[in-house]
Amino acid sequence: MTIKIGILGYGNLGRGAESAIAQNEDMELVGVFTRRDPSTLTIATQGVPVRSANDLLEGEKLDIDVLVICGGSATDLPEMTPKYAARYNVIDSFDTHARVPEHFANVDKAAGNNGNVALISAGWDPGLFSLNRLFGNCFIPQGKGYTFWGPGVSQGHSDATRRIDGVLDARQYTLPVEKALDEVRSGSNPELTTRQKHTREVFVVAAEGADRDEITKQIVTMPNYFDEYDTTVHFISQEEMDRDHSGLPHGGFVLRSGAMASGATSVIEYSLKLDSNPDFTSSVQLAYARAVARLNAEGQKGCRTVFDVAPAYLSPFDGDYLRSHFL
Repeated sequence: MTIKIGILGYGNLGRGAESAIAQNEDMELVGVFTRRDPSTLTIATQGVPVRSANDLLEGEKLDIDVLVICGGSATDLPEMTPKYAARYNVIDSFDTHARVPEHFANVDKAAGNNGNVALISAGWDPGLFSLNRLFGNCFIPQGKGYTFWGPGVSQGHSDATRRIDGVLDARQYTLPVEKALDEVRSGSNPELTTRQKHTREVFVVAAEGADRDEITKQIVTMPNYFDEYDTTVHFISQEEMDRDHSGLPHGGFVLRSGAMASGATSVIEYSLKLDSNPDFTSSVQLAYARAVARLNAEGQKGCRTVFDVAPAYLSPFDGDYLRSHFL
């Protein structure tokens, strides 16, 4: 079975998804959809049409097994994912942790009422880190869990910063506090506040005449993004941004430590180091898109998260192969 993939949005994540499809032999890119003028967009895959996002909702439903929605979590995905889930099987990488329950409910209603399957928050966090937080809680029930992000660029936080009036471009780096990370690895189970675990550093290109003090204030007080962290804002030129901050690296750590029934201490640590955040995130999305297509083929409907999908649904291989090679 070849899974027909549509990509909505052609920024960093959309381009990553396009590249990743070439690494999955059971997938085919059938269209890239954009809110921009399609004639202004050139994609890497020859022979694949670039179409208006309106085409997804007007006229007959297009022949797409899963639509990968590549938008920002701040304002795009809360509106886009439910809208398109009413017509297609969809997947997104919504990463505003505090609003996941609200987003899930909205998408579940849209997908469920129309017989489609949607999967939200597929990426590495939320996503793979979410799974490892759950595993740690299950395997070390009497313990404490910790998540550290970075060092790296947060696409969601950078995108949220770029939405501020007067900001032309922005990159936000999340930095773990090494002292806190070392304490957790020791198994001492320290009590750490959000502020003690991470700092944030933001590089901003401001429009000429923009109120830099007001931009800084809006950044450091932004709920769900910066207000709980020590945040440093730097204003730089576009030339400096292009020269020094063009990459999108990221990564982090999920840890769980605690005492077993015997009193022995156990520490679980899972880590990622990514040269390209969007490349890896889009690859995770495509694996879960495979699961979405399979769930829909089974007649399921409604919204799912990574917690609801068996690992075998992510793989192109059958059960015999998985048991003989990975078990």
